[in-house]
Amino acid sequence: MDQMSNFDDLESQVRYYCRQTPNMFVTARGASVWDAQGNEFTDFLSGCGSLNLGHNPPGIKAALIRYLEADGIGNALDFHTAAKCKFIQCFHDHVLAPRKLPHLMQFTGPTGANCVEAAIKLSRKHTGRRTIVAFTNAFHGMSMGALSATGSRKARRGLEGHLDGIVRLPFEGYREAGIGELERFAAMASDPSGGIDPIAAIIVEAVQGEGGLNVASDAWLQRLRRIATDLGALLIVDDVQAGCARTGRFFSFERSGIVPDLVCLSKSISGMGLPMALLLVAPKFDTWIPGEHSGTFRGNSLAFVAATKAVGHFTDPDFVSGISIRSAILDRWLLEMVSAFPQAIDRHKGIGMMAGLEFKDPTCAAAVAAGARERRLLIETCGPDDQVIKVFAPLNIDVVQFADGLRRLHATIETVCAPRIGMKAA
Repeated sequence: MDQMSNFDDLESQVRYYCRQTPNMFVTARGASVWDAQGNEFTDFLSGCGSLNLGHNPPGIKAALIRYLEADGIGNALDFHTAAKCKFIQCFHDHVLAPRKLPHLMQFTGPTGANCVEAAIKLSRKHTGRRTIVAFTNAFHGMSMGALSATGSRKARRGLEGHLDGIVRLPFEGYREAGIGELERFAAMASDPSGGIDPIAAIIVEAVQGEGGLNVASDAWLQRLRRIATDLGALLIVDDVQAGCARTGRFFSFERSGIVPDLVCLSKSISGMGLPMALLLVAPKFDTWIPGEHSGTFRGNSLAFVAATKAVGHFTDPDFVSGISIRSAILDRWLLEMVSAFPQAIDRHKGIGMMAGLEFKDPTCAAAVAAGARERRLLIETCGPDDQVIKVFAPLNIDVVQFADGLRRLHATIETVCAPRIGMKAA
């Protein structure tokens, strides 16, 4: 049996990304990934946001090697360890304290979905209520509680009867929805005859990743914060994909000035894809009893070691300014594409290094993604119809490599779209 047939013969049909790019990948560094034949790919996917610092960041890799060579403890459940202590102090001093966030740190199971599960569970426990408010095009994970809050019909398929306890509201911009829809909901939820059960929590992504790179305005987020408070509900911000500086600041909600009650972090918190999740809990809502939400791998010491080094990157002024530089490069390129292909591209979407292009025809977006992979770009689509090409390069990608990747993506768009719409690029 050859290596590639192992996947077809021995792995579940559920596998996904490898069907789009069936290469056997063997090594990676920075924004480059090499397959077994030595072909180099530029990574515009970043592990769906779990590799914000790229592959094998040297400082993090060196710290992990030192820790392993010193026989540092690996899995420690929730025992006290030096690795965890150092991370807690570092995260408090360099992330929470400068932003005047009083939140406590809860280490949940190592996935974003488990972090969301913990947030929903804690909200229901603390308030004694069941109903959760979630939004159109939301994506919060694939386990049952997180999936109930997820908007995608595709993700929820076959489980609809088990996914209850949710009130669904339109995210800002959905069919031109805005603050008015929030006000109407607040009035209904406050009215004894409004038909809405008391709300335990409102869960929201300040920037929707899988939902199509939809960005909530500051005013909309601020009103949502006030509504949650007025209703006695907890406000949960799911920053699993949009956090860790992906949108330019460490938290995606910072720009609005709001303070959520609970914040879900995962993906890039460890800096290089090691499984780790962190629920930030405002102290007055930390009403767990010991062991009420546990998990064997919440004590992943390797992730603590990596995350401590990763936080240092996010506090480095040169690193932060580098994100702004790359974000500006991407924004200019997106505007150029919208101008060059107005009959194919509807608009550019997103913010910071979490941005992309929405195509008028989803089949065109799919063809562009496939063509880009042929040009050795790792890239994906998002949105309800997969109509958005998502550029998700590492935050510190070499600017020359970034420009080269964008040129390849431009060439792909021109090759795919121009013949379909009978035009030439402007």
